[in-house]
Amino acid sequence: MATIDIDQDIASLTAALVDVYSESGHETELTDAVEGALRGIEHLSVDRDGDAVVARTSWGRAERVVLAGHLDTVPPADNLPSTRDGDTLRGLGAADMKGGIAVMLRLAASVTASARDISYVFYDGEEVEAERNGLLRLTRSHPDWLAADFAVLLEPTDAIVEGGCQGTMRVEVVVPGVRAHSARSWMGVNAVHEAGAVIDRLRAYDARRPVIDGLEFREGLNAVGISGGVAGNVVPGECVVTINYRFAPDRSEADAEQHLRQLFSEYAVTVTDSSPGAGPGLQHPAARAFATAIGGTPRAKFGWTDVARFSALGVPAVNYGPGDPQVAHTAGEWVSAAQLTECEERLSSWLTP
Repeated sequence: MATIDIDQDIASLTAALVDVYSESGHETELTDAVEGALRGIEHLSVDRDGDAVVARTSWGRAERVVLAGHLDTVPPADNLPSTRDGDTLRGLGAADMKGGIAVMLRLAASVTASARDISYVFYDGEEVEAERNGLLRLTRSHPDWLAADFAVLLEPTDAIVEGGCQGTMRVEVVVPGVRAHSARSWMGVNAVHEAGAVIDRLRAYDARRPVIDGLEFREGLNAVGISGGVAGNVVPGECVVTINYRFAPDRSEADAEQHLRQLFSEYAVTVTDSSPGAGPGLQHPAARAFATAIGGTPRAKFGWTDVARFSALGVPAVNYGPGDPQVAHTAGEWVSAAQLTECEERLSSWLTP
C-alpha cells in the first residue's frame, strides 16, 4: 500500500506520485494514498466518492475557489518508474498531471489561512470516455462538494494561464461493401478500399481557427482507428472508421454532430463519445484577477479539460499548471523541478496575498 509524504520537496513528491501506477480504472491505490495524506491535515474536511477525494476548508469566507486535478494516466509506455536528470523529472503522468497533483497536495498542507475558502478536488477517469469521468460523477452525486465561485484545473499548461478548452466528439463512420471470396473479388465490393474516400476527405479537411474572446483556437478532425475484415480470404463487406473531432467552443455538441453528419452524409454516422467545450471565460472578474496575479499572456487550451464541467455548473474556470502539454501522453513525458516550484509559489501567493 502506497503512502505519500507531502512534506518532501515538490520534485520528490511528484516522483513519488508518478511511481504509484494509476492508469484509468486503476486509481484506487493512489486515491487511498492521497486520502490518507489529506486526512492528516487539521484544517481540512475530507470526503470520498469512489476514487475521487474532495478536501475543503471551512473558514467562512465570502468566496470559495476550487483547485482540481485528475489522478489517472494513460497506459504506460515503458516510462515507469520515474527517473531524474538534474532539473528534469521523467515518467508516466509527470506532466499530465502528477505534477499538478503534487502542487495541490503541497498547497493543501501549507495554506493554513486565506481570504478564500478552498476546495481541493482529486478525481479519477479523466483520460477515458466521458461516462467514466469522476468529476462528472461528482456533479451528479455530490454537486455541493463542487460549489465555488471560481476553479483552476492544474492541467499542464507550461505555467501559462490557458482559457477554455476544445470540445471533443468521437464518431464511427460505417463504410459499406459487398462481401465475397477473395479469389473472386470482382464479385464483391471491398469496404476497406472504399474507406479510402473517407480518409481522403479527412486528409483534405481545412480545420477552422476561430478567435474567441481574443484567443485563437484550432480545430482538428482525425481518423483514430479503422477496422474491417473477418478473415484472410474474405473481401470485407464493412469497414468502420473511428474519427475524433476537436471543435472550438463556439460550437455546441449539436453543432459539431451536425457538421460531421453533413461532412459524411452518404455514410451511417454514430456518435460514441462527446463532451462540450468551454469558452475562455477570461472576462469574468475572478478569472481576470487570477490571470493578472499569475502574470504572462493567456492563451487558448488545445485539448479537452474539465473546465467544461465547471462551466456547465456555472463556475468560471481556467487551466494553469506545471508541465508542457505537448509532451503529455508521450513516452518521454517530463516536467521540470523549477516549473513545479514556480507553480506552487505563484498559486500560494494568489491564495495568501
